[in-house]
Order: sequence, then structure tokens, then C-alpha cells
Amino acid sequence: MADVDGFATAASFPAEAGWQLSAVEVAEYVGLRPSWLCSTDIGGAMTLSHVGNAVAAIQAGLCKVVVISYAASGRSWRLPASDFNTGRTGPGQYEVPYGVSTISAYALAATRYMHKYGLKSEQLAQIAVQMRAYANLNPQAMYRDLITVDDVLSSPVISTPLHKLDCCVVSDSGGAIIVTSRDRARDTRRGGPAVLGFGEATSHGQMNQMVDLTTTAAEHSGRRAFASAGLGPDDIAVAQIYDSFTVTVALTLEALGFVKRGEVGDFIASGQLGADGRLPINTDGGGLSSNHSGRRGMYAVIEAVRQLRGESPGLQLHSPQLCLVNGTGGWLSATATLILGNAA
Repeated sequence: MADVDGFATAASFPAEAGWQLSAVEVAEYVGLRPSWLCSTDIGGAMTLSHVGNAVAAIQAGLCKVVVISYAASGRSWRLPASDFNTGRTGPGQYEVPYGVSTISAYALAATRYMHKYGLKSEQLAQIAVQMRAYANLNPQAMYRDLITVDDVLSSPVISTPLHKLDCCVVSDSGGAIIVTSRDRARDTRRGGPAVLGFGEATSHGQMNQMVDLTTTAAEHSGRRAFASAGLGPDDIAVAQIYDSFTVTVALTLEALGFVKRGEVGDFIASGQLGADGRLPINTDGGGLSSNHSGRRGMYAVIEAVRQLRGESPGLQLHSPQLCLVNGTGGWLSATATLILGNAA
């Protein structure tokens, strides 16, 4: 604890909810007195943003060792939980009266993409099936029983065209990671992969301001991450892609450049997300089967580190050297992309 001089966490809630947990409060609770603090909250992309900010802070000499944490009792919390759509001014006023929810917002994007490119519900369902196959091998996953495409399509429709099994689980989960310099990491007991590339981007707050419902800001965060790493999509053989819903995965794969526009359905249907496919993703089972307490970027980063260390609790790929992580926050509103790699 005495080595830690940087701290990042965030879990903000609307003021009308009556409570919030701040980075200051958590630092106080665990006994930290950091010289650098970050409480940026961009939803599911939050932890990835914290990693990028921590790297910049360390390079600027503002701190040496940063702890990034996140935990939430998404499943057991008994008080009413508000949705993102609470704005009474600005763009929010055009949606709040109609009760738009997170799920229905993502369903709008799914519907538009299906209309424009012919993506089928069966193809989206295959994403959920593959994530459950990975979770089946992970003793820490929340749901491990194998499912089929028919199981997904026969589960209740939550918001057309998304079924219950197209949606992430809700769990109590927590995690923490440490970011430090390469020199200091050499003296640690376990070490870890290096941050090779980082990018973040935002596009909109409310769905009625989303210019193109068939893509996300990952187009920009991914491009920035690849450029800073000096790499491209063809160099990446495993990824952890935020999977709040199956459609989140589909849109992100194209936005990051792994698949050409309009071709993600065929990519999924041909088994390219499996262990022997072009791009295994969410090897712990992802948010669709393993865990999702609200801002799953933390757990995606942890699984990336575990894969690169050869320590995944479930399926361990054969000696991966690079792993891309992408987080999505809000209503496809903000993204952050990390490229991690084993240092030479």
C-alpha cells in the first residue's frame, strides 16, 4: 500500500438517485492518500480510460504506481436503479417521456443494422452461444450450462429484436489492476503485459443524437489505439470485446476493422469467434455469461492480462502475445480501446 501514489475508480449515479460513490470516498475507505486521482466515468469503457490516463500520468511524472478498482453489487442491490435516460433538458427530454431504456436503445441499433445489412437474429444468437461455450470452461462464470441458438431465440423477447439471452447477466463483481512503469514492473513478483496502444472516443449522449446507428465510436478509439501501438487489426489474434448485448459485439467488430461493413453476420456464422476461429473473444464467457456488474471493462482487462500471462481460469489460448480490449459505455455513447502485449 505504501507504494501506491495513484488511484482511479468511479461509479457515479444521477443526483436524483440520492447517492453516489466517489473516488475520494473509496480512497479514504481503503486508506490511500494518492498524489494523483482519476474519477472519469464513461460507463463500460471506464476502466480502459483509467488505464490510458494512468499511463499518461506515470509518463508525466505525476505518480509511479496506480491502482484502478471497480466493484458493484448489480445483482443484490435492492434499491431502485435508474437508467441512463434521466435527462430532463437537452436531447434527453425527447426520450424520457416514452420510457426508453438501455435495452430498447440497443435494440434500436440492432433493428437498424438488420434492416440495412440483413443481419439475422440467428447470427446474433450465435454470439451468445459462443460466449456460453467459453463460460462452460470457466469455474468462476455465473452461467455455465451450454445453450443453443434455439435456446436464445426461444427466450423471452425483452425489446425487439433482442431476446433475454441476447442480454448480459447482472452480477455482483469487483476487480482491481495495477499500472506502473516498465522499470518498476521488472522488480515485481509477477510482472504483466505492457500497454502498447490506447484510444478513446465519444459520439453522443442520447440515442436521438446518434448519427449512424450501425457503427460506434470504436471506429475512432480503435484507430487511435492501433496507431499508437504501430499495429493493425490483422495483428490481433484474441480480443476482449464489451458484450452488454450481442449487437454490441457485432457493431464493435466492424467498427474496429476486424470485419468489413455489413459482413459481420457471415463472420459470426462461420465460427470465427470460437477458439479455433480468426478472433476468439471474451474467453472468460464475457458479460453475456460470466459476469457483468455494470461497467464490465474492468473484467475484460483482467481477462486480457490473464490470457497474456497464461493464467485464464477457463479456456487458455496457446501463448498469445497481443490482446485487444474494447469497452463501450452508455448507449453506444463512448468507447475506449487498449492493446496489451507481452513485453520483450
